[in-house]
Amino acid sequence: MLALLCGGQGTVSNKIYDLVAGQPAAESVFAAATACLGEDPRELVRTRSAEELSANYVSQILTVTSALAIHTCMADLLADQTAVTGYSVGEMAAWSIAGIWTADEALRLTEVRARLMDRVAGPDSRLGYVRGLDRTALQPLLEKHRCAIAIRNPDHLFVVGGAEHDVIDLCREAATQGAVRSGLLAVKIASHTPLLDQARVPLQRALGASRRSSIANQRILLAGGDGERIFSPASATSKLACQVARPIDWAATLEALAEFGVERVLDLGPGHALAEMMQGVLPSIRCYAADGFRTVDGLRSWVASE
Repeated sequence: MLALLCGGQGTVSNKIYDLVAGQPAAESVFAAATACLGEDPRELVRTRSAEELSANYVSQILTVTSALAIHTCMADLLADQTAVTGYSVGEMAAWSIAGIWTADEALRLTEVRARLMDRVAGPDSRLGYVRGLDRTALQPLLEKHRCAIAIRNPDHLFVVGGAEHDVIDLCREAATQGAVRSGLLAVKIASHTPLLDQARVPLQRALGASRRSSIANQRILLAGGDGERIFSPASATSKLACQVARPIDWAATLEALAEFGVERVLDLGPGHALAEMMQGVLPSIRCYAADGFRTVDGLRSWVASE
C-alpha cells in the first residue's frame, strides 16, 4: 500500500511549485489559492522575501496548495487503496486528498484556520525544536520556560512552542543539558499549544459547517495527531479543530501507517522531512519525496510502479 504524507509549515522556498507550476491539472488548485491570497502563489513565492513567506497566514496557504497541486497531477493513478495523513496544517490537505473536501473548500478552510490562529496567538509566539532529550529530561525545561510540547516526532525530536523569547531560552538551556541540537523553527506561531486554545471552538464551527463528502473509496485517512483512522468526517471535525491547540504525536502516526501495511511512502512536502522520518523509523519501507523528482512524468512513473 502507498501512503501520502502532507507536510506542515516550514521554510517555504521560491522553488516550492517548480515541479507542477505549468501542469494543466494543477491550475484549478492555483486558482483557488489565488482567490485566498489575492495573488497567484507561483508569482508570490518568486517576489516575496523569506520573512514574508514565513508569515503564518501565507505559509499555511502556500503549504496546503503545494500538496494539493502535486496530488492533482497524479490522482488518476491512485486506483488502489491508498493511505493519507497530514502533519500539522498538512492535515487540511489530507482531508481533501481523502475526498472529503474539494481543493477550493480545503483552501478556504485553511484560510479560516490561519486567520483564527493569528487572531489569538499574539505577536511574538514561535516554535522551536529540541533533539536528543527524552520527555522526562525535557519536562523541567518546559515548566521553567513556560513552553509546551507541540509535536512529538521519532528519535527524541520534539517541537516546542511558546513566546519567542521563552522558546529561545529553552533551546539554549537544552543545549547545555545534553540536547544534540536545538533552535528556532521558521514557524512564527505556537501551533499545537494551549496558547491557541481560543481558536478551537470557532474553527470547529467552521469545519462543522463545511461542504464535505464521505471519505472516498480506496482511501484510508489517518488523523495526523495520533494515527487514529477516521471513518466519519462529521465526527472528526472536533478532533481536527482541537489539533491547533493540542500536541501532535507524529511518531504514533508513523507507527500506525506501518501497522496498516504501508509499503511505500510519498512525502508531498514541502520538503522531504516526513519521508526521512519514516525511513528512520522503518528502513524497509520505500520512501520518497515529491521534491526529489525533476519532472511530473518521473513522479507519475514512481507512483505507478509496484
